[in-house]
Amino acid sequence: MILKSDAIKDKVEFFEAKDLQQLEAQIQKKIEMNADLLLEVQHVHYQVVTNPVNGRTHATGMVHFKQPENS
Repeated sequence: MILKSDAIKDKVEFFEAKDLQQLEAQIQKKIEMNADLLLEVQHVHYQVVTNPVNGRTHATGMVHFKQPENS
């Protein structure tokens, strides 16, 4: 068995929550975890929609993590 120890250079993660505050908490936790892997946030995209029937919100997000160029 051959194991390669290549560093992660790019990583995209997706999130979902009931509201924007929970989504932000999830993303912040993941940012801190990925900092240990020497990954920084390249781009964040999020969307919050409200269900017109019951008035509940649903938030989704996507974060692109990337290794800095000088690493």
